[in-house]
Amino acid sequence: MAVRHRVTLLFILLAAVVPAGESASPVPIVIELFTSEGCSSCPPADTLLQRLVEAKSPNVTVLALGEHVDYWDHQGWKDRFSSAALTNRQRLYASRFNIDSIYTPQMVIDGRAEIVGSDASAARRAIDRAAVAPHGRVQIAASGDAVLDVTVTASTLPAIAHGDRADIVLAITEDGLTSNVTRGENHGRVLSHAAVVRQLTIVGEASAAVSSARTQVTLARDWRRDRVNLIAFVQERRSRTILASAAVNVATISRP
Repeated sequence: MAVRHRVTLLFILLAAVVPAGESASPVPIVIELFTSEGCSSCPPADTLLQRLVEAKSPNVTVLALGEHVDYWDHQGWKDRFSSAALTNRQRLYASRFNIDSIYTPQMVIDGRAEIVGSDASAARRAIDRAAVAPHGRVQIAASGDAVLDVTVTASTLPAIAHGDRADIVLAITEDGLTSNVTRGENHGRVLSHAAVVRQLTIVGEASAAVSSARTQVTLARDWRRDRVNLIAFVQERRSRTILASAAVNVATISRP
């Protein structure tokens, strides 16, 4: 596999077209960063992702997914957050965007555009473009302690492309994670990561009408509840466009 090196948040979030006279809520935009602890070009992209999350905007709320791929793991350092499933997800995007080979760091904005993950100007332009596209609504309802019962409901979705279908996807992310890297390209560095994806699962299928999916999420003992977020979104299978999204911090979820 060829790998190219390139340098260069609310329990329910709603996004919809708002009638005249009503104030618009910020549009949730999903930003996926394909990254690896074994890649020396990736730390600046992790930093950029965190900055985008923290940026205050009346129009956009960034929902971040730090997706650690596994194809760097054989080059001197195994990324403890890496996942073959996330590598496969990146391959789907490569097909969508007609990219010859997958690479890190890569950012994908709302499934609509891909950029080099450390390019701040390109990221902001892509976010602005995604924010004006039609979006539907996603609601997340959850309860529980170590095991969460989660219901994701999607409504008022834009029309799904002809011949395409849309999945309801649930991701679990954890913030504030660091690693002391002792080998590989980042040898001797302590790396800080934004919104590390712990799990990412298709939990249902969405239609133009109201659609719901229920699932359970088991929280690992070493996950800090206040740093764990549930991010749900609706994504077209073929075009990869994200039609609606929402997030909730686990610390806000009621316990029995």
